[in-house]
Amino acid sequence: MQKPEPFVKPDMIFSVSDASALLKNVVETAFPVIRIRGELSQITRATSGHMYMTIKDSSAAMSVIIWRGTPVNFALCDGLEVIITGKLTTYPARSNYQIVASGIEMAGVGAILKMLEERKQKLAAEGLFDVSRKKPLPKLPTTIGVVTSPTGAAFQDIQNRLRERFPVHVILYPATVQGTTAAAEVAAGVEYFNRAKNVDVIIVARGGGALEDLLPFSEEIVVRAVANSKIPVITGVGHEPDWMLVDFAADHRAPTPTGAAEAVVPTKISLVQDLENLGHRLSVGLATRIINIKQKIENISIKSPRQMLMERAQRLDDITRTLGIIINSKMVDAKYKMKVVEKMPDMLNNQMLNLRRGLEHAGQMLNSLGYKNVLRRGYAIARAADNAIISSAIGATNKITSIEFADGIVNI
Repeated sequence: MQKPEPFVKPDMIFSVSDASALLKNVVETAFPVIRIRGELSQITRATSGHMYMTIKDSSAAMSVIIWRGTPVNFALCDGLEVIITGKLTTYPARSNYQIVASGIEMAGVGAILKMLEERKQKLAAEGLFDVSRKKPLPKLPTTIGVVTSPTGAAFQDIQNRLRERFPVHVILYPATVQGTTAAAEVAAGVEYFNRAKNVDVIIVARGGGALEDLLPFSEEIVVRAVANSKIPVITGVGHEPDWMLVDFAADHRAPTPTGAAEAVVPTKISLVQDLENLGHRLSVGLATRIINIKQKIENISIKSPRQMLMERAQRLDDITRTLGIIINSKMVDAKYKMKVVEKMPDMLNNQMLNLRRGLEHAGQMLNSLGYKNVLRRGYAIARAADNAIISSAIGATNKITSIEFADGIVNI
């Protein structure tokens, strides 16, 4: 650096104030903007909100002032290496020079990663990342809340993928995803949905960017808002390799905003397949129950009145065929009604109710065919000494030892 030519004559005499003012003017004129890299120390915050600190390296140190209202996107701490942009000036009252900061940033990715690791350990120690806190995602949400920028590509990607897979109602909470206010706005979005209770799941999303751009999603205010959410939260911040601290607090982490949309809703094809599988299971289960009932009827030892048993067996066959036709018809109708799939739980409940009624009816028929009911209609059973049923009048007079009626047995 070239040394400037002196402009003060040796015979000039200045007052202390004049010399200080002259020095201040020279420094501020020569250094209207300067960027300095170093390590922070002696950080203090005045009651006015201004912050005072020192930036230093191995051989020198300089005072720094950050006026209240100057944007600072991360927590300042002793030992943190930063790059400060500002104006070099002097403070005549103490005859020292200082830099008035207009901006401050971390010096390199290493410093950022160190800060994030320390913050991660702190929040993990509080239990905010525990697996026991994770909530399951709803299988078929009807309304999804999205916290992201309304003008960013992330929101468009989420909407497009939802339309492709399974259209649902989406409520957007607009929030900036980069800059000094981003963390507070994202946290406010999560808290809003929890107060309103108007969504089934929340997506917190942002497109890719540099590590510095993604820092709002590692701020404590965002992590705590997601960890304390009563509504399940899925994050889709950045790209596949990007892990922000909010990802550890979320109930599910997706690699991208598009991945978040894929994780939160199923596809129409998978729902149709699930429906077909359920219908097949119901049909097979019902057919098995009916076969078992038929076998029980065929094993009944009392054959009279035989014609009645045959008619009941035939009716069971008719019911089996009818139910098969009904189930197949219902399955065809269900495929065409996938556009109103949100009514599927009601349809399944009605179908299960009909099946239960059919089974109850079959059970009632089975009970009505028992020989006790035959006895109640005025019939009786004659038995020999070995309790065998006597079904012929020939020689019955000497063999009958008891007669069973509906209300009891008479011994002879």
